[in-house]
Amino acid sequence: MQTFRVIGLMSGTSLDGLDICYVEFTQKGKKWTFRTRAGTTINYKNEFKEQLKNARSYTAEQLAELHVNFGKFMGTEVKKFMAKNKLKVDLISSHGHTIFHQPEKGITVQIGSLNEIYAATKIATVGDFRTLDVAMGGQGAPLVPIGDQLLFNEFDNCLNLGGIANVSFQQKAKRLAFDICPVNIVLNSLSEKLGKSYDKGGVLAAKGKVNKSLLLQLHQLSFNSLKAPKSLGIEYIEKHYFPLIEKSKLSIEDKLCTFCEYIAQQIVQNLKKGKVLVTGGGAKNTFLIKALQRNYEGKVVVPSLEVIDFKEAIIFAFLGVLRILNLPNCLSSVTGAKHDSSSGVLIGMFDYKK
Repeated sequence: MQTFRVIGLMSGTSLDGLDICYVEFTQKGKKWTFRTRAGTTINYKNEFKEQLKNARSYTAEQLAELHVNFGKFMGTEVKKFMAKNKLKVDLISSHGHTIFHQPEKGITVQIGSLNEIYAATKIATVGDFRTLDVAMGGQGAPLVPIGDQLLFNEFDNCLNLGGIANVSFQQKAKRLAFDICPVNIVLNSLSEKLGKSYDKGGVLAAKGKVNKSLLLQLHQLSFNSLKAPKSLGIEYIEKHYFPLIEKSKLSIEDKLCTFCEYIAQQIVQNLKKGKVLVTGGGAKNTFLIKALQRNYEGKVVVPSLEVIDFKEAIIFAFLGVLRILNLPNCLSSVTGAKHDSSSGVLIGMFDYKK
């Protein structure tokens, strides 16, 4: 039996903030268990949030500078987190923040310098989990399914409602997973038009009505009919989803209500029967969860806030452990790559002691 003490870092496309989670993973034979000891979310200041949001239009020099500055930010925040919680850590594992994701072109870019994190903490740091899979012909996403398979295998489906909805489930001997549709990327954008950073509890959506015409147009978008493996990038969302929603003359509340119904219906079309674990920021949207429960015949499980808030950070911490052990952390059955891989780049010396 061996235990690894890891800090996982996650910054999602919904720009909610930087999730930092300390997790202890224990391996006994082929079985893994985990325990979270501390977690926090560092909200981005408006200026930093705008930089991350607009980074795709930056020059190479500007993007390189943001890459370094974001790494310094993460390193500083991790150092504070460790001191506050008096933690001893074996490894830091960072997803970074996705700026470009176009696997059909062989491109996926997550910023946040691993060197800067290591320089600030002096703890071995692993990251850059997607590029090897893309180089091998995969989508580079989703990466969470290996964690779903080994850490949350009591559920028939593991559904994440973050900036984008994605699902993972076991199909015979293979783990399958794929992106389904946007969630908070669109819902937050609509809420901002009413002066809210997000629709807390789905209160605004609850005031609206479902518009059948817009709902049908959303269902007809080409991404919905693609077969897995598939992943959804911000580029597609901005090109297809936003123009469709913006040209509608509906009230913001009606748009929110309609989009929640679209999300629920698309998700249900892609779930296995049985029990679904729902995590991510969208799990706190009561209106959206009710729409999902209304459309789904199985059991919808919304776990503790700890798991809702930090599941992705927990799993990216786990991906780092698997990388250090040279075990597969990226599944070809999920991404479409030529074969499974142990992906990630290590900075610093990993000095693990049992």
